[in-house]
Amino acid sequence: MGFTVVDLFSGAGGFSVGFRDAGFEVVAGLDVDLDAVRTFSLNFPKAVVIRSDARLINGSDIVKYVGDVDVVIGGPPCEAYTGANPRRLGEPLDRLYTDELGQLTLEFIRLVGELKPRVFVMENVAAIMEGGLREALVGEFRRVGYGEVYFNVLHAEDYLVPSVRRRVFISNIKIKPRKAGRVVTVAEALSGLPEPTPQIPNHEPVPVSPRKVRGISRVAWGQALYTYRGSGGVYRNFIKLHPNKPAPTVMGSVRFIHPYEDRLLTVREQARLMGFPDNHVFLGSRDSQFNQVGEAVPPPLARAIAEVVKGALT
Repeated sequence: MGFTVVDLFSGAGGFSVGFRDAGFEVVAGLDVDLDAVRTFSLNFPKAVVIRSDARLINGSDIVKYVGDVDVVIGGPPCEAYTGANPRRLGEPLDRLYTDELGQLTLEFIRLVGELKPRVFVMENVAAIMEGGLREALVGEFRRVGYGEVYFNVLHAEDYLVPSVRRRVFISNIKIKPRKAGRVVTVAEALSGLPEPTPQIPNHEPVPVSPRKVRGISRVAWGQALYTYRGSGGVYRNFIKLHPNKPAPTVMGSVRFIHPYEDRLLTVREQARLMGFPDNHVFLGSRDSQFNQVGEAVPPPLARAIAEVVKGALT
C-alpha cells in the first residue's frame, strides 16, 4: 500500500491522476458538483467519494472512512482571485474573506488542520498571492499547525503538458520538480485521434452554426474569433491552435479551433491538451465536461509534483 491521498475540491480528478500514476493510493475525493463527483467515482472506483459542500464536512467525517491521511491535495475555486473574472472584488483580502467562493480556500485550510496530513498541496491561480493575500494565507496555515508554507509557482508546459498554464501550489514543503527539457506541441497531443465520433468517449463533434463555421474558417493560427474584457485585461475565445506550439491555457469557458479543420475541438481533444489519458472518461453534459477539463490540474504536472512529495515522505 502506498502513501494515502485525499483530494479536496477534487473535480474530475486530474490532480489525483498524477498522484496515482506516481504510486500513491487515492483514498477519497470531495466535491459538490454532481457531474465531477460522478466522473471522479468512475475513474477512481476504489476511492471514497463524498458529494458535499466543503463547509458541511469535518476532517473526522473523512477519517471515519479512510483513517489517517498522508497527503491532502486540492484546488479550491479560483474565480474569486483570477483576473479573468470581470466581477472580481477590487480589494484582494475581500476575495479571501468576503467572496463566497473565495472563502472556500479557508475551508481547505480548515480541513488540512483537522486531517493533519504530513504534506498538503493546494493549487490555485497565481493571483491568490496578490495584495496581502500571501501573508494572510501563511497566517491561516500557521493557525492550523503548519509553520512552514511555500508558494511554488510552476508552468505546466515545463512538465510535458501540451498547454500553457501558470499556477501556484501552496504547500508545507518546497516543490521544484526537474523540468522535462522539451515542450509537447498541439500536433503531438492530438496525433492518433480519428475524426470526432460518438464511438470514442468524450469525442463527439461539437455543434457549430454555419455562421460560426464561416468565421472559424477565416481565423489564422494563434488568432481568435472573439475577445472579451476581464478584470485582468483582454481575453480571447475560439482560438485557432498553432500545431507547432503548446496550446494557450485551457479553461472551462474557452473553446479551441482545430489547427487543420474548420471545427472546434472535442472534449477528448481538449483533455489531451491537459495531459489526461484517453481512458479517463468525463460524465455530464458537454459543457460540464469542458468545465471539468478546464478546471483540473494537468495530470503530467500533478505527477511531477507527486514525485517531489514522495521524495519528501520517504
